[in-house]
Amino acid sequence: MKVLVIGSGGKEHAIAWKLSQSRHVNKIYCAPGNAGIAEIAECIDVLPGDFNTLIDFVKYEWIDLTIVDAPDLLSQGIADAFQREGCSIFGPTREAARLSSSRVFTKDLMRQFGIPAPEYKVFSSHLQAHDFIRLKGAPLVIKPAGHVQKADIFFAGTVDRAEEILRLIMKDKIVGEAGKQVIIEEYIEGTRISLVAITDGLTIIPLTSLSIHRTPEDTLTDALPGDAGAYSPSPHFSSELGSAVMQKILKPLLKAIRSSSISYKGVLSIDLIIRQGNPFVFELQSSFQNLEAQTILPRLKTDYVDLVSAALKEKLSEMTVAWEEEPALCIAVFSKTHAGPHPEKVKIKGLEKVAQLKDSMVFHDNTSFDNHDIIVSGSSAMSVTVSGSDIQEASAKANDALKIIQFKGMLYKKNIGDMP
Repeated sequence: MKVLVIGSGGKEHAIAWKLSQSRHVNKIYCAPGNAGIAEIAECIDVLPGDFNTLIDFVKYEWIDLTIVDAPDLLSQGIADAFQREGCSIFGPTREAARLSSSRVFTKDLMRQFGIPAPEYKVFSSHLQAHDFIRLKGAPLVIKPAGHVQKADIFFAGTVDRAEEILRLIMKDKIVGEAGKQVIIEEYIEGTRISLVAITDGLTIIPLTSLSIHRTPEDTLTDALPGDAGAYSPSPHFSSELGSAVMQKILKPLLKAIRSSSISYKGVLSIDLIIRQGNPFVFELQSSFQNLEAQTILPRLKTDYVDLVSAALKEKLSEMTVAWEEEPALCIAVFSKTHAGPHPEKVKIKGLEKVAQLKDSMVFHDNTSFDNHDIIVSGSSAMSVTVSGSDIQEASAKANDALKIIQFKGMLYKKNIGDMP
């Protein structure tokens, strides 16, 4: 079969790489792709937002399946557009993608169906939000009502910091229109774990857990401009916790989706806070979050096409998902040369040598070709995923691989395996 992957980032590279291992797939396209994806797929020069051209391409090439995992495209209705033209696509509809695009919708839905999450209030008025902060006190978590494509969740340890964050969002508009409304929620102290699930609208299957080394939520100027790394499975995710998450979160969430007449077929990413063994939903996304696909897909033994096809045919209840026992660890690599307005053409060296290493994979995020050289084309350059007998071995192997890769302004965090 022929498959089209839409996007150009690291998770699209991970998806295309996993598809290349499927017994069903004999041709992969990617729009627009990147230098790493070009090694396993034919990249086509079409903008992801050009739905009509993409649909024409799918029809002309007789493509059997399209996979899209970009929240902005999903919220714009790319799945709806493809379905109207009779083109098979894996990804939630515009209505279903509101779980990502509207935090207020999601928070209200969880409250209605009793899904445990931090208490919250929504404000459209800066003055009313300011008064509430003064009344409530700190610590607090402040989020714009709409998701944006960068770190947009802010922890305020003091009232003064909360007021500053509120001004930045609502007055200075640092997150644009997404900040016209803000959500102010209680701060729950606990362990953060990510859980990825897949649903066909009738059945929901938890895939696996991750621990993610996240960008600090009290600053916009961290040394690394994104999440630094992840590993899977999370050592904090016990079987008892898994049962609690299924009963208290996943099943009620599926009920909420079905009761709202939402047709949801796709991936769900759930950012959990675990306090004294009890799970709370901190964030919900209708796609893989940053580094999740790159970390968990190398561990997935089940054919990804079988999983996607079962979701599209509403037959997930018939699936059993198998995983490699060895954990995987992913380290994100950034480029400080792309922090300014005039980035240099920075050549990346050592990729060929890393490709020869056992149990190692480089997933490109922002790379392109300059003649025959691969160059960095964004602040988030790539990620390196390695498996090992345990997290510490995987971390050591990942750091050894990263010593081989070289480019000017290269930044990464070495101690991902030491995360608490």
